[in-house]
Amino acid sequence: MYNVLVCDDDRDIVAALKIYLSGGEYRVFEAYNGAEAVEAVRRNDIHLVLMDIMMPGLDGIAATAAIRRESNAPIILLTAKSESSDKVLGLNVGADDYITKPFDPVEVLARVKSQLRRYTLLGAKPETAPERGIYTVGGVTLNEDAKSVTVDGESVSLTPLEFNILQLLIRSPGRIYSSSQIYELVWNENSLGAETSVAVHIRHLRQKIEINPSEPRYLKVVWGLGYKMEDLRHEKE
Repeated sequence: MYNVLVCDDDRDIVAALKIYLSGGEYRVFEAYNGAEAVEAVRRNDIHLVLMDIMMPGLDGIAATAAIRRESNAPIILLTAKSESSDKVLGLNVGADDYITKPFDPVEVLARVKSQLRRYTLLGAKPETAPERGIYTVGGVTLNEDAKSVTVDGESVSLTPLEFNILQLLIRSPGRIYSSSQIYELVWNENSLGAETSVAVHIRHLRQKIEINPSEPRYLKVVWGLGYKMEDLRHEKE
């Protein structure tokens, strides 16, 4: 059973989402503001968060940033159509996806299942690392089975989507992937809106693995074509 936290200051929306998620597969935790959501994540083993953006006090963006410092669990933002700039900001501080109000129950379930599938595969880190599935480019090492990333020997904490993007690129250093290709391969969805979502996650990933994110050594953009992991495998030390 997965523990899902639903946070919205509208109690009717929380109740509706709880109904959507009923059926035995999910245990739903409720919160009605950002502070309650952060506390719920600290006190419970939460596997996914559904987070409203516009709330009094600690809003969804600030709560997302605070939760991301505590947990790598997927965060899906609940947004109004008019909150497009907030969607980008939310992705930039660590959210993994968003759903626009009013909700389609089928879409809610599909996105929750998709994010939990990725989290189950990529979120937890085994205590021991196998010898296979290890990719190294320069000072960056990704271990597929241990679900770990290090930069110059220091452990780096990535969200499941960030890990997936890095995993895709580091497997084929030098190969260019378009935003649409990255989106379809990582998100497992059609590429509508791919450019903005991919760009935000690449920027966030650079902040974690690059010494100078504005002049990246590893994650390079090839203007008009897409992104690549620079091939530094034969670089002289």
